[in-house]
Amino acid sequence: MKPAKPSDERWIEKALALARRGEALAHPNPMVGAVLVRDGRVIGEGFHTYEGLRHAEILAIEKAGSRARGSTLYLNLEPCCHAGRTGPCTEAIIAAGIRRVVASMSDPNPLVSGKGFRRLRRAGVEVVVGPGAEEALRLNEAFAMWIRGHRPFLTLKAAATLDGQLSLAEPGEKPRERPQQRWISSEISRARVQQLRHASDAVLTGIGTILADDPLLTDRSGLPRRRRLLRVVLDSRLRLPLESQIARTAQDDVLVFTLRSPESPAARRLAERGVRVMRVAGRNGHIDPAVVLAELGRQGILSVLVEAGARINGALLERGLVDKLTLFYAPRVLGRETVPLARAASGLVNPLASLTRVEVGRSGPDLLVEGYLRDVYRDH
Repeated sequence: MKPAKPSDERWIEKALALARRGEALAHPNPMVGAVLVRDGRVIGEGFHTYEGLRHAEILAIEKAGSRARGSTLYLNLEPCCHAGRTGPCTEAIIAAGIRRVVASMSDPNPLVSGKGFRRLRRAGVEVVVGPGAEEALRLNEAFAMWIRGHRPFLTLKAAATLDGQLSLAEPGEKPRERPQQRWISSEISRARVQQLRHASDAVLTGIGTILADDPLLTDRSGLPRRRRLLRVVLDSRLRLPLESQIARTAQDDVLVFTLRSPESPAARRLAERGVRVMRVAGRNGHIDPAVVLAELGRQGILSVLVEAGARINGALLERGLVDKLTLFYAPRVLGRETVPLARAASGLVNPLASLTRVEVGRSGPDLLVEGYLRDVYRDH
């Protein structure tokens, strides 16, 4: 395999930046950016959006025209070699006379991984794989989980005090009754949460959070997206109030999982409001979160952001269903055990011990801790 050149990292960074512009627009396809370079200058570039149909490589080649011959193509993902909604990108690369292809990573789909690179090499194109791999892996981790594990990539987000409390309210008091105590995290952190929602296909919560906080749970980042953010509620007894914000604003973008019949009066009233109700299997009298994730995967949901309370957080962690943690810690200590970050049925959440690739930073006055509980490539 040919080694990378010193300049390859620079151009791969540009390809990654282009790929990120497809966030919430490429779904259900991976985000891909392409840069064509000749004699140290960009002669074509592009990024993929689902509605735009054409792949990033094709856009870059079309912009370059005849100048593409003898150039180097930089990509964050292996070019496709099969016909789908579009023709194989490998054939377009070969036909354009591109001399060299530098890609960050192979296709995560085990059925096609490496085949695009082999096709290019057989045609005499020099192929380099690896520059920018870590960032490329992170960029399309949700796609990798969905294509390999057949379920969404699940990020558990929480805002907590330093002693792990999810609410500033006193026991028995609803946070919405005292607006000044509603928010634990800073305004900067809350803006970052909107970015997390924008990057997700769905946000998941429990009926307890709905009843206590009456959240809206919409994407208010102001950034464009191809599909509405799906708002998912786990509600075993179907207690979702018709007057709740999430029910009043439903436009076929609210999905409630329950143990009750979708033909019940409560379900019918919710359906009249534009809320979808789906009955799923239970586990120990509660909704089985693994069944929920499997169903969301079947519906083409690649990524889920969890914004829930201690019981759901604990259940997801206990079952080993969380892939990533994003925790905002406010510089406060309440000194009580009323609403801890997670409460598992067994009383112990073992997966926390295996948190890897931990990053610690600042989000305004808050401490931001992020880490992974699963390797989407190795574990699937």
